[in-house]
Amino acid sequence: MNRWILTAAVAAALVTAPLVANLAAAQTATAAVTTQGRTKKPPSAGQKAMRERQRKCGAEWKAAKAAGKVEKGTTWPKYWSACNKRLKTAG
Repeated sequence: MNRWILTAAVAAALVTAPLVANLAAAQTATAAVTTQGRTKKPPSAGQKAMRERQRKCGAEWKAAKAAGKVEKGTTWPKYWSACNKRLKTAG
């Protein structure tokens, strides 16, 4: 009985192994085609400005947190929101 189970398991593995290998190769080829076909757009002026504000706020956050000047309960998203608004209004 065990011999038949072992034989069936080996046969199933031999039958499915090429299918799995072909599927993996097809997925890799498809991924390579889709990533090569795309062109990356440069960021817009608004996106560049937002990234610059985020860098400035990040530097302020790190400095304030290291100095212990961050109010208790303030998290990065809350700080980022307030800092972003402040920098946007400042110009």
